[in-house]
Amino acid sequence: MLLTLAMFLTISGAPLATPVADAAPVDVALVLAVDMSGSMDIEEAQVQRMGYVEALRHPDFINAVASGLNGRIAISYFEWAGSVNETSVVSWRLIDDAQDAADLAEHLASRPVFTRRGTSISNAITFASKLISASPYDAMRRVVDISGDGPNNLGPPVDPARNAAVASGIIINGLAIIIRPSVGTASLDRYYADCVIGGPGSFVLPVHQPEDFAVAIRQKLVMEVSNSRPTARIIPAQNTPATDCLMGEKLRPGFLDRVYPQLDK
Repeated sequence: MLLTLAMFLTISGAPLATPVADAAPVDVALVLAVDMSGSMDIEEAQVQRMGYVEALRHPDFINAVASGLNGRIAISYFEWAGSVNETSVVSWRLIDDAQDAADLAEHLASRPVFTRRGTSISNAITFASKLISASPYDAMRRVVDISGDGPNNLGPPVDPARNAAVASGIIINGLAIIIRPSVGTASLDRYYADCVIGGPGSFVLPVHQPEDFAVAIRQKLVMEVSNSRPTARIIPAQNTPATDCLMGEKLRPGFLDRVYPQLDK
């Protein structure tokens, strides 16, 4: 099955970035926040990891980096589930040629793949925002790239975390992994569009088949690095109520008891 390039876009415009004194200028500071929750089996997790490895090595990505005003970007990477796996964090790396990208790809490829329980997109966004704040580079754009295969179900609610990041000038894009859609929940790409992504030009790209990972990740990275607009069909916002951003939490046993204890009285 060919990759479906349905994307949800926000209003375009230039984000505000806070300059770093005496820092090297880069076109974008990009955090890759990769879902390794237990709802993905180990094979899918490995396919996802290799999708990032192949994307970093691909000529399209290298050309996108070279085509920028500064001709270089900065990347940081981590994996998350119910919490952030801090042992997975790759500190900021400057990418300005194919060798830099290949070195990062090789580093990721050599690491073991683990999955963990829970899905906390809110924790991932907050952690990524702190990484961006600590970046040693002066970035024209600051982007968090989040992949995920389910709604937030642990930690704080997702939309306040998203709103705080966007208010600080961060753009959040998403990769919605819909290989095994959850029963009884709204479309995951719509959930990402309404509750996760944000900032000027933000988008979510759905993946429906494991074999689509590599292409989707590469296209997403190229768009984020080059700040290009998609040529695929844009799905406009519908005149329907917004997605329930607590739908993941509501699937957990005892949610109503914790949030509305008065109902038991």
